Amino acid sequence: MELYLDSANLKEIEEGFKLGFLNGLTTTPTFMQREGITDIDGMIVKLSKMVPVLQIEALGDTAEDVLKEAQRQLALGLDPKKTVFKIPVSLEGVRACKLLRNEGLLVNVHLVYTLQQAYMAMQAGATYVCPLVGRLQDQGHDALDLVSQIVDAVDHYGYDTKVMFSSVRTLEHVRNALNLGVHTITVPLKIMKQLTENHFTTVGTDQFIRDTRLMTVRVKEAINSVNPIISADTNLADAIVKMTEFGFGAITVVNQDGSLKGVFTDGDLRRKIQSEGRDVLSQKMGDFTYNNAISIDANALLNDAATVFKATKVDTILVVDNGKPIGMIDIQDLES
Repeated sequence: MELYLDSANLKEIEEGFKLGFLNGLTTTPTFMQREGITDIDGMIVKLSKMVPVLQIEALGDTAEDVLKEAQRQLALGLDPKKTVFKIPVSLEGVRACKLLRNEGLLVNVHLVYTLQQAYMAMQAGATYVCPLVGRLQDQGHDALDLVSQIVDAVDHYGYDTKVMFSSVRTLEHVRNALNLGVHTITVPLKIMKQLTENHFTTVGTDQFIRDTRLMTVRVKEAINSVNPIISADTNLADAIVKMTEFGFGAITVVNQDGSLKGVFTDGDLRRKIQSEGRDVLSQKMGDFTYNNAISIDANALLNDAATVFKATKVDTILVVDNGKPIGMIDIQDLES
């Protein structure tokens, strides 16, 4: 099924065609008016150089007028093999379709609301016939049944006409088009950008990214640039302030020679205050007894850190390089 972008917004068009696989662009005078375009011919020429196939309006009161308008637009420098002239269905419109097709030009007979209109367009040799699904549904009609009837007519009678599903309003419309077996669909960019979205796909992709990161990123590459270290002669009250400033739930305490004294955590703080009261706030950090610090080498993989977190059930691990504390890794750093 051919996929067209339906727009006159240059930014949208540039973004859409970066995908690299759109078949073409459909646009309308209404789209251009909304975008504030006044030089229609200039815009058409610009668009023709941006897209593989451009479908533009050819209007006129008579079939001859429509033919003249198409010829005038071609004279701007458009490639007849890459330009489709959109003609609203009417008796003069289908006659114009036949005249243009006799000239070897491509035609989309659109604004189709009935099977009879589609039949006249196909009989006139239209390259495309284009029912407007969203507009039909707005008026309470069974637009999907009409599209199905048109597709069946093309298949049954062997018309060399492509059914274009247009006036797309929802993701469901795209699914409808696929199920109905249309040959072409033209879609606004905001809908097109949602076509690959799915919650389960996002969850799965995020999991793959996280797991790949665990296996490829080293601890030293993931740690915060802040190294939460205080000296052993710092009192607990000041240590609490420093922990808050650093934004960690733990802080590294070092001796005067830079050697590791221990790691003090917010859990240790709660236990100290609970057992010794507020007087403990004036004590020096070097006066406390510390358990062996849970640490990991800076060159270890995040996967190793994840194993340590799981085994110890702590939230923060000391990171060392050649025995020297260089920072801390928080369990949330595994998800960054």
